[in-house]
Amino acid sequence: MTTATRPLPVVGSLPGRGDGEGSLQVHMDVPKLGNALVLAVYGKGGIGKSTTSSNLSAAFATLGKRVIQIGCDPKHDSTFTLTKRMVPTVIDILEGVDFHTEELRVEDFCFEGYGGVMCVEAGGPPAGTGCGGYVVGQTVKLLKEHHLLEDTDVVIFDVLGDVVCGGFAAPLQHADRALIVCANDFDSIFAMNRIVQAINAKAKNYNVRLGGVICNRSKDTDQVRRYTDKLGLPVRAHFPDLDVIRRSRLKKATLFEMESSPELEAVKTEYLRLAQQLLDGTDPIIAEPMKDREIFDLLGFD
Repeated sequence: MTTATRPLPVVGSLPGRGDGEGSLQVHMDVPKLGNALVLAVYGKGGIGKSTTSSNLSAAFATLGKRVIQIGCDPKHDSTFTLTKRMVPTVIDILEGVDFHTEELRVEDFCFEGYGGVMCVEAGGPPAGTGCGGYVVGQTVKLLKEHHLLEDTDVVIFDVLGDVVCGGFAAPLQHADRALIVCANDFDSIFAMNRIVQAINAKAKNYNVRLGGVICNRSKDTDQVRRYTDKLGLPVRAHFPDLDVIRRSRLKKATLFEMESSPELEAVKTEYLRLAQQLLDGTDPIIAEPMKDREIFDLLGFD
């Protein structure tokens, strides 16, 4: 896999070197998650990140890779098409043993899904309390304590909604590449710009780099490409708004389990192509986000 060309600063825990202007966060020594390719999937809420992540996990598994998918959302619905159920969350299980991690077994928090994909739902604190970053950290700690990352080829963090705080951005501390799921509309492109900004902030102190954009639930890509062309971002894959994708969620199944049709086979081929492209390695991208007004002026019809 291609590595970043820009050296990372060695900042330890020095004050004043946070992850962005006005941030109180500083660099922490985050251990590499084994030899796995680590991907963090972001995008506007409701844009289809969990659908994208689960089918991408299924595609990696189809290519013979060992995959762990980590859902980072209190809804804990990231992996239900893989497991066919809503699995317990790490935070709920930890609370059940008064946070004595030594009492947990692998099968308490890690569940096998379609294609052998290992599924973990981090969960999150109750609304308005706590920080999602803590939950992500505890989940990674558990995976390492139980040696689940040693023989894993790909780890996918499926992260909730828009990035609005350091907790939501915590998976970026572990990731090699961040992928942004976006539709061909103003709101999701506006959210994408915020996510680009967050990734750039983390890239100052961690190895994560932008990996590209996945255009989802869209017949056309003209508005997305206006933005990505402006920033020099590659569109890695395009998934149209098809009824078979909607039905797969209702059937609690990945696309790789649905009854075959020409349009479905085309979507599966696109997922397999995307998975192989990511395995082959993608160049690190540093993109400069736009000002809010610039996005407003850029998008729309002439």
